[in-house]
Amino acid sequence: MRLVKCWFCSSTIYPGHGIQFVRNDAKIFRFCRSKCHKNFKMKRNPRKVKWTKAFRAAHGKDMTKDKTFEFEKKRNRPERYDRNVTENTLKAIKKIDKIRSAREAKHIENRLKPNKQKKFLDDKKEHEQHIHLVQAPGSVTGKIKVDVSEKKSVQNEAMEE
Repeated sequence: MRLVKCWFCSSTIYPGHGIQFVRNDAKIFRFCRSKCHKNFKMKRNPRKVKWTKAFRAAHGKDMTKDKTFEFEKKRNRPERYDRNVTENTLKAIKKIDKIRSAREAKHIENRLKPNKQKKFLDDKKEHEQHIHLVQAPGSVTGKIKVDVSEKKSVQNEAMEE
Protein backbone atom coordinates (compact mmCIF):
# COMPACT_ATOMS: atom_id res chain seq x y z
CA MET A 1 0.00 0.00 0.00
CA ARG A 2 1.52 3.27 -1.14
CA LEU A 3 0.90 6.27 1.07
CA VAL A 4 1.68 9.69 -0.34
CA LYS A 5 1.76 13.15 1.21
CA CYS A 6 -0.56 16.00 0.30
CA TRP A 7 1.32 18.69 -1.62
CA PHE A 8 -0.39 21.52 0.28
CA CYS A 9 -0.83 20.39 3.90
CA SER A 10 1.58 17.40 4.07
CA SER A 11 -1.01 15.02 5.51
CA THR A 12 -1.07 11.36 4.51
CA ILE A 13 -3.21 10.33 1.53
CA TYR A 14 -4.43 6.75 1.51
CA PRO A 15 -5.12 4.81 -1.70
CA GLY A 16 -8.40 5.77 -3.35
CA HIS A 17 -8.56 9.13 -1.59
CA GLY A 18 -7.76 12.66 -2.65
CA ILE A 19 -7.35 14.51 -5.92
CA GLN A 20 -4.49 14.57 -8.43
CA PHE A 21 -3.64 17.56 -10.55
CA VAL A 22 -1.20 17.13 -13.43
CA ARG A 23 0.38 20.31 -14.75
CA ASN A 24 1.38 20.78 -18.43
CA ASP A 25 5.01 19.98 -17.60
CA ALA A 26 3.86 16.56 -16.21
CA LYS A 27 4.39 17.58 -12.57
CA ILE A 28 1.90 15.73 -10.37
CA PHE A 29 0.30 17.48 -7.38
CA ARG A 30 -1.65 15.29 -4.97
CA PHE A 31 -4.18 16.75 -2.54
CA CYS A 32 -5.84 15.04 0.41
CA ARG A 33 -9.14 16.98 0.19
CA SER A 34 -10.87 19.72 -1.76
CA LYS A 35 -9.80 22.31 0.82
CA CYS A 36 -6.15 21.81 -0.15
CA HIS A 37 -6.97 21.69 -3.87
CA LYS A 38 -8.93 24.97 -3.70
CA ASN A 39 -6.14 26.70 -1.77
CA PHE A 40 -3.65 25.52 -4.40
CA LYS A 41 -5.86 26.87 -7.20
CA MET A 42 -6.08 30.21 -5.36
CA LYS A 43 -2.25 30.22 -5.44
CA ARG A 44 -1.90 30.36 -1.66
CA ASN A 45 1.47 29.69 -0.11
CA PRO A 46 1.32 26.73 2.34
CA ARG A 47 3.93 28.43 4.53
CA LYS A 48 1.52 31.34 5.13
CA VAL A 49 -1.61 29.26 5.85
CA LYS A 50 -1.70 28.55 9.59
CA TRP A 51 -3.16 25.02 9.55
CA THR A 52 -0.49 23.46 7.30
CA LYS A 53 2.59 21.52 8.38
CA ALA A 54 4.76 23.91 6.36
CA PHE A 55 3.55 26.88 8.45
CA ARG A 56 4.10 25.04 11.72
CA ALA A 57 7.61 24.02 10.68
CA ALA A 58 8.52 27.49 9.39
CA HIS A 59 7.37 29.21 12.60
CA GLY A 60 8.97 26.76 15.06
CA LYS A 61 5.69 25.21 16.23
CA ASP A 62 6.65 21.62 15.35
CA MET A 63 9.92 19.75 15.59
CA THR A 64 11.65 19.72 12.23
CA LYS A 65 15.17 18.52 12.97
CA ASP A 66 15.32 15.24 14.85
CA LYS A 67 17.05 11.92 14.25
CA THR A 68 13.79 10.01 14.68
CA PHE A 69 12.46 11.46 11.41
CA GLU A 70 15.14 9.60 9.45
CA PHE A 71 13.39 6.30 10.18
CA GLU A 72 10.29 7.55 8.38
CA LYS A 73 12.07 8.14 5.07
CA LYS A 74 10.91 6.19 2.04
CA ARG A 75 13.23 3.42 0.87
CA ASN A 76 12.78 1.97 -2.60
CA ARG A 77 15.10 -1.00 -2.16
CA PRO A 78 13.12 -4.24 -1.82
CA GLU A 79 14.06 -6.49 1.09
CA ARG A 80 13.57 -10.22 1.41
CA TYR A 81 11.04 -11.09 4.08
CA ASP A 82 12.58 -12.34 7.31
CA ARG A 83 10.39 -12.95 10.34
CA ASN A 84 13.09 -11.99 12.87
CA VAL A 85 13.93 -8.75 11.09
CA THR A 86 10.24 -7.84 10.90
CA GLU A 87 9.75 -8.58 14.61
CA ASN A 88 12.77 -6.48 15.58
CA THR A 89 11.61 -3.66 13.30
CA LEU A 90 8.18 -3.56 14.93
CA LYS A 91 9.77 -3.43 18.39
CA ALA A 92 12.06 -0.63 17.24
CA ILE A 93 9.10 1.32 15.82
CA LYS A 94 7.39 1.27 19.23
CA LYS A 95 10.56 2.48 20.99
CA ILE A 96 11.12 5.22 18.41
CA ASP A 97 7.50 6.35 18.77
CA LYS A 98 7.94 6.70 22.56
CA ILE A 99 11.18 8.64 22.11
CA ARG A 100 9.60 10.94 19.52
CA SER A 101 6.55 11.68 21.68
CA ALA A 102 8.80 12.50 24.67
CA ARG A 103 10.93 14.81 22.53
CA GLU A 104 7.85 16.53 21.10
CA ALA A 105 6.50 17.12 24.60
CA LYS A 106 9.86 18.60 25.65
CA HIS A 107 9.90 20.78 22.51
CA ILE A 108 6.42 22.15 23.29
CA GLU A 109 7.39 22.79 26.91
CA ASN A 110 10.52 24.69 25.85
CA ARG A 111 8.53 26.65 23.27
CA LEU A 112 5.96 27.76 25.85
CA LYS A 113 8.43 28.48 28.69
CA PRO A 114 9.18 32.14 27.78
CA ASN A 115 5.45 32.83 27.47
CA LYS A 116 4.83 31.55 31.02
CA GLN A 117 7.31 34.03 32.46
CA LYS A 118 5.85 36.89 30.42
CA LYS A 119 2.31 35.99 31.46
CA PHE A 120 3.37 35.85 35.12
CA LEU A 121 4.98 39.31 34.92
CA ASP A 122 1.92 40.76 33.15
CA ASP A 123 -0.40 39.31 35.80
CA LYS A 124 1.82 40.64 38.59
CA LYS A 125 1.86 44.12 37.04
CA GLU A 126 -1.92 44.14 36.62
CA HIS A 127 -2.36 42.98 40.23
CA GLU A 128 -0.16 45.82 41.51
CA GLN A 129 -2.04 48.39 39.42
CA HIS A 130 -5.46 47.26 40.65
CA ILE A 131 -4.61 46.32 44.24
CA HIS A 132 -7.54 48.40 45.53
CA LEU A 133 -9.94 45.92 43.89
CA VAL A 134 -8.40 42.99 45.73
CA GLN A 135 -7.90 44.43 49.21
CA ALA A 136 -10.73 45.25 51.58
CA PRO A 137 -11.10 48.98 52.31
CA GLY A 138 -10.52 48.54 56.07
CA SER A 139 -7.34 46.55 55.68
CA VAL A 140 -5.53 49.51 54.14
CA THR A 141 -6.08 51.99 57.04
CA GLY A 142 -6.08 49.63 59.97
CA LYS A 143 -8.45 47.59 62.08
CA ILE A 144 -11.98 48.80 62.76
CA LYS A 145 -13.59 48.06 66.12
CA VAL A 146 -17.23 47.16 66.13
CA ASP A 147 -19.28 47.12 69.34
CA VAL A 148 -21.89 44.43 69.43
CA SER A 149 -24.61 44.95 72.01
CA GLU A 150 -26.52 41.99 73.29
CA LYS A 151 -30.26 42.25 72.82
CA LYS A 152 -32.33 40.02 75.00
CA SER A 153 -35.63 38.88 73.64
CA VAL A 154 -38.79 38.63 75.68
CA GLN A 155 -38.77 34.85 75.44
CA ASN A 156 -35.28 34.55 76.88
CA GLU A 157 -36.17 36.76 79.89
CA ALA A 158 -39.24 34.65 80.60
CA MET A 159 -37.19 31.48 80.50
CA GLU A 160 -34.58 32.85 82.88
CA GLU A 161 -37.19 33.63 85.60
